[in-house]
Amino acid sequence: MVTGVHAFVLSERHDAAAGAATRRVYRRAPGDTSAAIPPGLGFTPARRVDQTSGMSPADPAIRTPDQRLRVFVSSTLRELAPERRAVRAAIEQLHLAPVMFELGARPHPPRELYRAYLAQSDIFLGLYGARYGWVAPGDDVSGLEDEYRLAPPELPKLVYVKEDGEREPRLVELLARIKGDDRASYAYFNDADHLAELVRGDLATLLAERFTRATGAPGEPDAGMGGTVELPAALTALVGRERELETVVSLLTDDDVRLVTITGAGGIGKSRLSIEAAGRVRDRFHGGIAFVDLAPVTDPQLVPAAIANALGIRDIGDGTLDEKLRMAVRDRRMLLLLDNLEQVLDAAPAIRSLLTDAPDLTVLATSRILLRLTGEHGVELGPLGMPDLRRGPDVARALAAPSVDLFVERTRAVKPDFELTDENVEDVERICIALDGVPLAIELAAARGRVLTPAQLLERLDERLLELGGGVRDLPERQRTIRSTIEWSTQLLSASEQDLLTRLGLFAGGFTLEAAEWMAEGIPDADILDDLGALVDGSLVRQEDRGDRAVFAMLSTVREYALERLGTRPDAAALRDSHAQYFVRLGAQSRFELEGPGQLGWIERLHEEGDDIRAAMRHLLDTRQWATAAHFAWTLYVYWWVDGHLGEVLGWMREVLDSGDELDDLTRATALYFDRANAFWQDPDDWLVPGLSESAALFRREGERSGEALALISLALALLGAREPDTARADDALEGSVALFREAGDTWGEAMALVTLGRVALLTHDVQAALARFDESLAVARRQRDDLGEAIALHHRGWAEVLLGDLAVARDCFEQSLALSAKLHHDEGVAYGLEGLTAVAAGVGDVERAGMLLGAAQVVRERTGTYNAPSFSFHQQFVDGILAGPDGDALEAARVRGRRLHVDDAVAYAMQRSTADATAPVT
Repeated sequence: MVTGVHAFVLSERHDAAAGAATRRVYRRAPGDTSAAIPPGLGFTPARRVDQTSGMSPADPAIRTPDQRLRVFVSSTLRELAPERRAVRAAIEQLHLAPVMFELGARPHPPRELYRAYLAQSDIFLGLYGARYGWVAPGDDVSGLEDEYRLAPPELPKLVYVKEDGEREPRLVELLARIKGDDRASYAYFNDADHLAELVRGDLATLLAERFTRATGAPGEPDAGMGGTVELPAALTALVGRERELETVVSLLTDDDVRLVTITGAGGIGKSRLSIEAAGRVRDRFHGGIAFVDLAPVTDPQLVPAAIANALGIRDIGDGTLDEKLRMAVRDRRMLLLLDNLEQVLDAAPAIRSLLTDAPDLTVLATSRILLRLTGEHGVELGPLGMPDLRRGPDVARALAAPSVDLFVERTRAVKPDFELTDENVEDVERICIALDGVPLAIELAAARGRVLTPAQLLERLDERLLELGGGVRDLPERQRTIRSTIEWSTQLLSASEQDLLTRLGLFAGGFTLEAAEWMAEGIPDADILDDLGALVDGSLVRQEDRGDRAVFAMLSTVREYALERLGTRPDAAALRDSHAQYFVRLGAQSRFELEGPGQLGWIERLHEEGDDIRAAMRHLLDTRQWATAAHFAWTLYVYWWVDGHLGEVLGWMREVLDSGDELDDLTRATALYFDRANAFWQDPDDWLVPGLSESAALFRREGERSGEALALISLALALLGAREPDTARADDALEGSVALFREAGDTWGEAMALVTLGRVALLTHDVQAALARFDESLAVARRQRDDLGEAIALHHRGWAEVLLGDLAVARDCFEQSLALSAKLHHDEGVAYGLEGLTAVAAGVGDVERAGMLLGAAQVVRERTGTYNAPSFSFHQQFVDGILAGPDGDALEAARVRGRRLHVDDAVAYAMQRSTADATAPVT
């Protein structure tokens, strides 16, 4: 395939093989092996919002789909790299989420991190070879053993041991203890393939024991409609914020309070407090909680886009995001958590407008300063309570101070045997006072407690803060403290570690180990694993689990510091180019993967990398690298479309066209396509037809068959939408498109063009010809085993049967299409299925059913922003016929009830057969 424009499968939520892990213990002897369619053609895939369950293993059921079981994988890293890859693949094949630390088992400070993830995981998987792992100075066990020790007792444990090789003595001792653990299974493996087979079988056995699919509670109109983003996992305890937490929770539960802003200096703990408070009031907001991290956003005008992205609203250029946002939240009782708002405060009017238009919406924001909006309730977050040195050193009294309590807790995360004693208590108290009780500063200092005593730490800290204080006097006091502490912390790093930290500041969001390796290229004497590990150990970089991928991230305060350092370097421009090129390379790598069986995984990965993909595109445009920008956009076509960003791409490609620079043919063809195809219903005569014709011609000149074929489909749509539709020319364009797709071996494109040809036939009232085209497309989709393509063809086939008067066959087509769309959690496909069945119910006179399905379909469209897109549905004319008659009030009352249905309940209701005779003719 030549372009990235074919398999728009977007959201595969798997209903099979998911359930709570059982407590069954078993043992085994060694060796025993027990078209989808481009913009405007009808179906528009909705972005998947992946939510993990966060359930404890003791819960009676694992909620699935989309709230996937987490499998915590413990192993050494370099020794077992092939086996780790095999285990990850086996876990993902069962559609579970592997929790794998890219740095391997490290005790400092990921100990606190992996304790948090173990608490949120559902299965522990231990993988052991010959190595026991590194034991840090001052520790008595390696990270490998520590992970096993910290695994909750009720967590099912699957243990796999490689047969060959001499084992280190301490690993032999560990394995002996594991063998005696009645809660763990224990198996030997020969190689990576054998291991993968064992893991798949064991996990399948666990999953099959118990399975409950979770749905929202019936009667809650907002639950599950449109999707919201789960709150980030809390990796540490909230210390010393009981009063502020109570205040925020109290405000959020007050019906008269609509806007709460937590303010304070960077590193003071605003985000942590907001997440805790939101979690406490989750049950109050039936419409969900949407978490929006605004740290990567620097343009206030892009704040609505960030909120829309969090809500799963699609931007395909068919209306303003402001309008779609208002529609999505206008009648939902939901909480919008806007984190790191200080850098985009000019977006305050947009937030005020949203609050005005959505009376049941509440906004919780974090910012360094207030938004200054009417009705805003501010909660200022100051430093943690500090000890009083005037009363003399006392361990019990010192621990009562939250700042000391936090220091001790964080120090124990890196040095488990640390204790506050009469000998060190005064040094610890002075450290906390020197750091002004700022939580992030305390955490950075405590991270050095692994190798420095409190006295040594205080001495070095005092010297460094005094030295650095003069350089940052223009900052507020607490901000100066955190800035100086970050600077001090980096001075303890090696040269290569400092260089890496500066480069990693370029990542707008989380980044993978592979991305870090790319940015580390050229650093003298660098060892990426050791250097990145040192940054994690120093709490300057954090390791997270995002969906089923391990990623690294910086707090926004540390990223600000890194970017400051970058700005002083002569190679800053080259490093920004390197960052962009990593994502250009990622786009090229994903181009064909997006069209095959691995599409869903790539869509999820690219969604996770979305902030950096946008940053890369912005850099390419700002530096006028037009050809690279256009190529980048083209390789990611499927991602833009499935994830709902074609509206953004349209704006970028307009910049290319309006640049005034000379463009090569392929760049101009690509930019013209994105600019015109996404607005084919606007002024087709004067603007779209010429532009799409030129795009097709330029693609042809460059030998890009699939590009030309795609442009011809959009050209045909523009011709059909003209003031005087040219069906003959549109038909010729589509026939040419089919031929080109077939020449390119592009079966997805072929199916897409066939559906469009069927629609042209319907426009000319040749229903039988249309039906034949839809059947051809259906056959292609089924050969490819593509559920989304099959759903699209079935939907179109259903309407052809309606026009032929056979409502029974039409109902079958719509039900099959709806079932496939629901299986994929393709929201607009669900809306189409509900609309088709609305027409069937109205056609046979079942007013109650027609109204219920109509209301449910309307809510799905409103929540996902697809209510304004051109569609292929004729249900309204059936509804209008009832509204004009004596049953109009009954239909309207049923429609209101249908709007209160959870989407899953609406699908279940739609799949129940009507008592009416569906064989009645259309009236």
